[in-house]
Formats: sequence, structure tokens, C-alpha cells
Amino acid sequence: MDKKIIKKILILFFSLIATIVALKLAVFYMPFLIAFALYLLIEPGIKLLMNKFKLKRRTSSIIILAITILIIIGLIAWGIATIISEASNLLKNLNEYINIIYEFIQSKISNIDLNKLQMSEELKTIFDNSTQDILQKLSNIAKDFFSGLLATLTSIPTIAFYIAITIMALYFICTDKIYMIDQLEHHLPENWVKKIYKHVRGIAKSLGCYLKAQAILILISFVISLIGFILLSLLGFNIKYPLLVALGIGFIDALPILGSGTVMVPWAIIEACKGDIRLGIAILVLWIIMTIVRQIMEPKVVGGQIGIHPIFTIIAMYTGVKFCGLGGLFVGPIVLIILKDILENRIDKGIVKSIFE
Repeated sequence: MDKKIIKKILILFFSLIATIVALKLAVFYMPFLIAFALYLLIEPGIKLLMNKFKLKRRTSSIIILAITILIIIGLIAWGIATIISEASNLLKNLNEYINIIYEFIQSKISNIDLNKLQMSEELKTIFDNSTQDILQKLSNIAKDFFSGLLATLTSIPTIAFYIAITIMALYFICTDKIYMIDQLEHHLPENWVKKIYKHVRGIAKSLGCYLKAQAILILISFVISLIGFILLSLLGFNIKYPLLVALGIGFIDALPILGSGTVMVPWAIIEACKGDIRLGIAILVLWIIMTIVRQIMEPKVVGGQIGIHPIFTIIAMYTGVKFCGLGGLFVGPIVLIILKDILENRIDKGIVKSIFE
């Protein structure tokens, strides 16, 4: 094989490896990554104070940082307290809910004339046992998830340590931005700095647009569903875990193809079949409101920002799940965006064509 072809294949391979390693490091250094993301959000506010009131960068950074920290700490404290309360109650009642679902399925099956389906007793037993096994496995998964969540949230010293590191990192990024850039230029070769700056700027723009779009859509779905569930709970409807349910719906609504309807429509149908028609209708009305708002907002938020066709995003999500588990739903598209920026020239020419021609 031609040396140039081998070189191009190696470049492609090492680009993929470097991207995966970078993501692993990003997880390892998550407090600094969060600090950098927060810096990007509050930088416009810092510049506004500097320009409008002629303040120094350090003074503007401290003012904006103090406001940001107060808001974040307030939201975190409320969120942690509510999640701990709701997750604890859900864990206590989880077996009861599983039994209710199992009894509901059994009652519906008992209404079916299995003799017409010509199903043998062995198949009936297998079907019954498999239903029970699936529900038990789902129960175990839910228990493990909420137990882990509670263990994480209740480990106060660890959380406090991560928050302290994030705040300190955010402070120094905001106040000493120029110094950090100067140090980077001083210690790295000039052509490296140019290439790194070009790719970082491109990746930050593409990735920033993607994450911003996802964050806005999640936030919209979360806020609408949370307000809706809290109002329904106050009106006497049987909504026991508004924050947990709203968080789950928010994340599901951000995923391609799925969306809030995959949870809320079956939920509404189940509640109606159980006899609580009012709650079923209320959930459907809330879902319709969320869908209308999403249809209005999504083209403005997502349209043209990512530059990747949804089919490739879905392939990336599937690949991410196969390699990284459920976290791959978010990791896959991020890897795709980074590789798109790094290999942009080859993609424009056609990757295989650019290697072998």
C-alpha cells in the first residue's frame, strides 16, 4: 500500500483516538470543564460591565461571579434537597409500584381469551414468568440508579470539594484570561498555537451551538413539565415526584426521535385505564402544550447550528451507547462534532476518496 495512503489512514485513526482520550480527560477534569463552560456564559456580562462602567476586568469578574455563584448555589441547594426527598420516597415505594404495574398487566391479559390464540399452557407460563422477570430487572435498575444518585448527593464533602474547585477555576479563568493565553503562546510553537486556536475555536463554536441547543430544549421541557406537575399536584392530582419526573422528561425530550411523548402518552393511557381519567387528560394537555412550545422553539434553537444531518446524529448516539452505555447518547454526538471539525477538509473532499485518490 502507498505510504501516503497509510499516513492518511493513520491520521484518521489517531484523530479518533485523540478525540476519545480528550473526552476521557474532560470527564476526569470535569470541574475545570464546567468552569470553562460557565466562563463562556458569563463573559458577555463581564465585558458589559467593563465597557459600560469602565471597570477593570478583575472587578467586573468578581461582581458577575458573585451573582452567578449565589444563583447556582441556591438552585443546587433546592435541587439536591428536593431530589433526595423524592428519590428516597420513590425507593421506599418502588416495589409497590412494580406490583401495581404487574397486576395491571395481568388484569389486561386475563381479559384476553388465550384459547382463541391457541396458546399452550407452557407458553402461558413462560409469558407470565418473563413479564415478572422484566419488571424485576427494571425494578433493580431503578433501585441501583436512585441508590447511586442518593449516595452521590449525600456525599457532601465530595460535592463541596468539586464545587470549591469549580468556583476557584472559574475565578482564575475570568480574571486571568489574558495571562493564560500569553502562557500558552509562550510555551508552545507558533504553528501549534495557530492550529490549536483554529481547531479549538471551530470545535467550541460547533460544540457550543450543539450543547446550547440541547440545554435550551432540555430547560424548556423541564421548566414547563415541572411547573405543570407542581400545579397538578397542588390541584390534588396524584403527582408524587414532580422534580424527578420533570428531569427525566427534560432529558428524554432532548433525544432525537424519542421526545416527551414516549413517556407522557403511555403514562396518560395507563392512568386512564386505572380509572383516573382526569389525570390522564391533564397529562395529555400538558404534553400538547410542551409539544407546541417545542415546535415553535426548536427551529429557532437548533436550525442550522450543528450542520450535521439527524441520521448521522442517531448513528453517533447508537455507536456511543454500544461503547459507553447510556452516557453514549450524549457522548456519541459530541465525538461526531469534534471529528467533523478536525477532519473538515477530508469530509468536504470525501474521506475515502481523499485517502485513496
